[in-house]
Amino acid sequence: MPKQYFYRFILTISLTLFSNILSAQNKIVVFQSDFGVKDGAVSAMKGVAMGVDSSLKLFDLTHEIPAYNIWEAAYRLEQTVQYWPAGTVFVSVVDPGVGTDRKSVVLKTKAGHFIVTPDNGTLTLIAASEGIAAIREIDEAVNRRKGSEKSYTFHGRDVYAYTAARLAAGVISFEQVGKLLPDEVVSIPYQKATAENKKVKGTIAILDIQYGNIWTNIPADIFKQLDAKVGDDLHVVIYQHKIKKYEGNMPYASTFGAVAKGKPLLYLNSLLQVSFALNMDNFSAVHKVYSGSEWTVEVSKR
Repeated sequence: MPKQYFYRFILTISLTLFSNILSAQNKIVVFQSDFGVKDGAVSAMKGVAMGVDSSLKLFDLTHEIPAYNIWEAAYRLEQTVQYWPAGTVFVSVVDPGVGTDRKSVVLKTKAGHFIVTPDNGTLTLIAASEGIAAIREIDEAVNRRKGSEKSYTFHGRDVYAYTAARLAAGVISFEQVGKLLPDEVVSIPYQKATAENKKVKGTIAILDIQYGNIWTNIPADIFKQLDAKVGDDLHVVIYQHKIKKYEGNMPYASTFGAVAKGKPLLYLNSLLQVSFALNMDNFSAVHKVYSGSEWTVEVSKR
């Protein structure tokens, strides 16, 4: 190999390795949990992180996940992670199985984000949307807050915040998190968005909780296969565990004000996914429709 090509090869490899190291060292940690902020749990996690490196930049995704709701934790990650720079480390603690044999892991996405969490279904959606670059099981013999070995019920503080801070600060590399695992995660079954027989189907991924709007996982590119135009009337059926909970017709609208107060509409939300609302009212509360993997929808043209 000519010298100039050899040196170019070495430089390329070196830059790639350096880039990989830096991607885990942007010093940003984002926290998510079902803890709420009524006590000191969130502050304790942040205190552990600051104890690793006081120059870390700590942010909150949310701490208002309903207790034990792993599906919503999965959704909030998918909703948010894509907007943060590569190298950001997320800590997601919705962990009803804390202290059991469920794995504590760090997933690196193909986009270069890191998710520190129990592998209990929390990674269902982000693994599908961003892809898995690698997953490592946290070695708690190394990556655990000193003196916490006898604590079994607060891994968010003792393992996840500590490991995330060390990774974000560059104290450890991703390889030092622990052993490499197969590229698969515990997944919650759900209806993926599909289009067939002049009908689109999907899951009610989440509620726009402040207003009670219904957000599905049906993206615009699948919805467009209905060939629906703004103003068209669409037929909507909603099921829970395959039991019909709602059926009705509503126009496809671009704004809430396109229909009268209290009337239903179908629109594309800020993530460009099919959603349902009552103008200036609460669709969820009025029709007793909620979110989760057991809630499915079908939309067709009238």
